[in-house]
Amino acid sequence: MFIEEVNQLLEPGYLPFETGNQRLANGHIYIAVLTRMPQCKGKMVNWWFGYAGDTEKYRMWHPKDHIIGDWDDKWRPGHYIGASHLVHEYIGGELVKLKITFREPSEFFDPSKFKEAKVGAAICGDVGLLEEGIKIGNLIHFVRDTDFGCEMRSRFWLFGADEKIGRTLMQHCIEEMGNLADLLPGLYARETGNQ
Repeated sequence: MFIEEVNQLLEPGYLPFETGNQRLANGHIYIAVLTRMPQCKGKMVNWWFGYAGDTEKYRMWHPKDHIIGDWDDKWRPGHYIGASHLVHEYIGGELVKLKITFREPSEFFDPSKFKEAKVGAAICGDVGLLEEGIKIGNLIHFVRDTDFGCEMRSRFWLFGADEKIGRTLMQHCIEEMGNLADLLPGLYARETGNQ
């Protein structure tokens, strides 16, 4: 799937490629990960990105690979769109320093279809190298609510990357979103008083 085709995620059911990595015809590496999140809802995932405002919280997400998680001055509790997450993390055993700038879902999707598609959250952004200041790709964490909770369909498009980063980023995403699925219901209830 090319990034211009993301509205396919709004269709019922699943796409033929829900977890894996491949090189697209334009040369980009495309990574897809499906994470089922029992007892979670999209609103909780959206809340998480506005909550994880420091390294301690960021490390909860992946205690082994996440080293530093900070934000630029545009982030404030509960609001991450327009802000940049400045992270140091291990992917495939290599330390990477990234700047992830979150954008409005409407820049990628047709939001008029969100209700029908049971969209609970659409976390969208640009991925860049923190120290070099260059954009290297895009990410989307598309969350739709289900009868059992929700499911996250993560997508990454990386420019000029090799197949190894496709495999290792896929594994990292599987691990961190699996961790999030485990910790989020209890954390959300404790911090917000809601279910």
